[in-house]
Amino acid sequence: MITKPDKNAIRKKRHMRVRSKISGTAERPRLSIFRSNKHIYAQLIDDTKGVTLVSASSLDKEFDIDSTGNKEAAAKVGELIAKRAIEKGYKVVVFDRSGYLYHGRVKSLADAARENGLEF
Repeated sequence: MITKPDKNAIRKKRHMRVRSKISGTAERPRLSIFRSNKHIYAQLIDDTKGVTLVSASSLDKEFDIDSTGNKEAAAKVGELIAKRAIEKGYKVVVFDRSGYLYHGRVKSLADAARENGLEF
């Protein structure tokens, strides 16, 4: 019997392969995203200290869109993370797509973050 491999296990392997090559610093933090079925999350992480500098998600109180699991919501999270990062003084980041393919909600979040001032 042929069994189909687990999609999340494949994503995690892809994520670890990417993470071995990139890391965030204090000057250029890593913009990491996580995508669930209902929500999307974004964080700026300093890997040298192991701390989260800025975060935004579709669960935030400032989030005013009814539907939280679509491209419109991802764009709003990208806008929020960019505004919060620039307020804290971070303009240049390293983008970590966490093993997800670069399309749909991931692309929407990245494009919105770029439009609102983040460079990557």
